[in-house]
Amino acid sequence: MTRVVAQGTFDLIHPGHVHYLEDAAGMGDELHVIVARRENVTHKDPPVLPNRQRRDVVAALDPVDDARVGHPEDIFAPIEELDPDVIALGFDQHHDEAAIESELADRGVDCRVERASPREKRYEAEVLSTGDIVERILHQRCED
Repeated sequence: MTRVVAQGTFDLIHPGHVHYLEDAAGMGDELHVIVARRENVTHKDPPVLPNRQRRDVVAALDPVDDARVGHPEDIFAPIEELDPDVIALGFDQHHDEAAIESELADRGVDCRVERASPREKRYEAEVLSTGDIVERILHQRCED
């Protein structure tokens, strides 16, 4: 059985998230998702929704076998616990594959790191970014 781990913030779930998780699930037999803790999200604005709510929504998606909130201090701790065969990174996630592979090797975790495929917009108004969704809400609500 091939165990896959995907991770992300998953704030305001959109079609890009669904595509990423479907692609990740296709890389193995079992998909485990680590939802980033709000306090660990430093590369962009913090999530709007609480940790547990984001985890619950991700867990409800069909491709996901298990979802958990990440470790408060060590983002690699859940990966060590899950011992995956594959870590699936989102197509546009900011992570450096070589740095991840190096950290995994240092910790004795033997798995490969793969990128999910991109998902193109299927129609003009489709929004595939949480930041873009927030901006659209602010724009539309502030204009009205």
